Amino acid sequence: MSNSLFDGGREAFLGGDADWDANTIKLVCVDHADDTPNVTTDDNLDDILAAARVATSGAFTSKTKTAGVADAADVVLTTVTGDQFESIVIYKDTGTESTSLLLVFIDTATGLPCTPNGANITVAWDSGANKIFRL
Repeated sequence: MSNSLFDGGREAFLGGDADWDANTIKLVCVDHADDTPNVTTDDNLDDILAAARVATSGAFTSKTKTAGVADAADVVLTTVTGDQFESIVIYKDTGTESTSLLLVFIDTATGLPCTPNGANITVAWDSGANKIFRL
């Protein structure tokens, strides 16, 4: 698979149910040996098996959405341990897994796959025209 928006995420953006700068947005690192997210059929965080979730970030900061391009401050995951992960999933966090909407799937980026070693991992967003993603 390659970087993509989840179908449910696309619908949420178009229907006004996802607001990039107003909602709490987080990421989760996913181990494909335990679960591979499906951008067509997975809707919410509970569709990704808990065993596949290697690390989860805090809320994104400094979010922008200029000209349909989503950006945010780089994310630092602290003292990450666990299995190798092959992708990052960005989601709208509601505090409840069954309603925390999956937005973006990233598996093609510098540093992926990544094997945690107990150190911090910095997710540095692309500085090019499309930043994190473009609608």
